[in-house]
This record gives sequence, C-alpha cells and structure tokens, in this order.
Amino acid sequence: MALGKITFRASNAPAAQEALAQLVAMYGQVPLEAAGIVVCLGGDGFMLQTLQETQAAGLPVYGMNCGTVGFLMNSFLTDDLPERLATAEMAVINPLAMRAVAPDGSVTEALAINEVSLLRAGPQAAKLRISVDGRERLAELVCDGALVSTPAGSTAYNYSAHGPILPIGADILALTAVAAFRPRRWRGALLPKSAVVRFDVLDPERRPVRADADTRAVPSVISVEIRSEPNVTHRILFDPGHGLEERLIVEQFA
Repeated sequence: MALGKITFRASNAPAAQEALAQLVAMYGQVPLEAAGIVVCLGGDGFMLQTLQETQAAGLPVYGMNCGTVGFLMNSFLTDDLPERLATAEMAVINPLAMRAVAPDGSVTEALAINEVSLLRAGPQAAKLRISVDGRERLAELVCDGALVSTPAGSTAYNYSAHGPILPIGADILALTAVAAFRPRRWRGALLPKSAVVRFDVLDPERRPVRADADTRAVPSVISVEIRSEPNVTHRILFDPGHGLEERLIVEQFA
C-alpha cells in the first residue's frame, strides 16, 4: 500500500506527546494537506476525534496506543513504522448520522463512529417511544437510556450495556437498552443498516434526556433520529492479523 508522507496527531496525554516527539524526530512531519496517511497517537477517544477532524481529507488513519483500552489502535512501536504502514489491513466503516431536537426546537446534527446514545439527565428513569422506518415498534420504554451502535462500536458502550457484538462487515445496527425497567430487561433489537430509528422522549420536563453522538453531547432533547450515513466513510488501518474482524472475534471468546 503506497501511502506517502505522514502527518502525526497526538492527544495531550504525556505519553502521547512523548511518542509524538520521538516519531517526528525519526520520520518527519508534514501538514495534513500534504500527507498520504494520518498516524494517531493516543487512545480510542482520540482516534474517534481524529477520524472526525480529518474526515474531509479522506486519508486512512493508523492508530498507535498511548492510552488505556486502545481497541481501535495498534501497539506502540517506534521502529519500522513505514513497513507497518505498507502492510497494514484496512477496515472501511460508515458513521451514524444523528438529528436531535431540543425542547426549544433547535436541531443538532452530528456524526458518530461508535454509537448514538440517549441517557436520562435527571433522577427519574427516561420514558422513550421507539419507531423504526416511521412505524412505532415500542410505545414506551422505561429505562436509564438506549443506544444505536455500529459494528465498529459494538464492543464499546453497546457491549457494556449487554448489547451484541457485530461482525465488522455486517449490514446491521444494534439497538440496545440501558437498564430497561419496562419492558423488564428488554435488551433491544438487531436492525438492518438501512433502518431509520427515532426516539421520542415522553414527559421530557419531568424526565429529561440527553443525547450523545460519540463525544458530541446535546444536554436536553425531545426527539432523536438516527441513520447510517453511507456517503461518509472512514478508513482505519491495522497490523496484519490484528484487524477489527479478528478483534471482534477475540473479544467474544475472552
């Protein structure tokens, strides 16, 4: 894979900044507009931020873990970086598009690579109505929240909420409840990637709900519409044998 020159991006963590200095000294640094690849130094959160910030450039992103979990990252090594980049495997993913409406009628639109989640913002459980492709599917879900996840994000918050792990190439979205009270222990549903999911917040004054598209937060919403965005693609690079497909399988047998 001919990738050209490298632009490095690093989180503010001391370990990532130290790694940045080492790698720039070894391999140089070019601005984004002159690069053929982005190398991201940090954890999964910084990887998501980097993918969003460099989306318009259309460059592949190779992550090296200088954070904690690093599910989307490769191991950190300073040696042989050009060789690692040349032999890397590529995963192509589409984000979710969120359209959230606030009580004052204002609209927030954002993209999410992992998931769009709704969470109660007060002491009482949230009450949500769920529709899929314009058809009501659940008149009332009483819960701490709910989320829609991509396959790439299915091992993140979705998995912590007992949602399913999805193969990276699956044309499926996971709709998962967070601490469902009514219907009791309702876990959610698997939906086609083409589905449009709408949450309407019932009784939003007494039971406020916030919405998050990855790290983009809307503090109070009355409705949220979520769909996959096929016109936006992110390309993530992994060392051979350690791509997302393999990681998803390993996670299920850990």
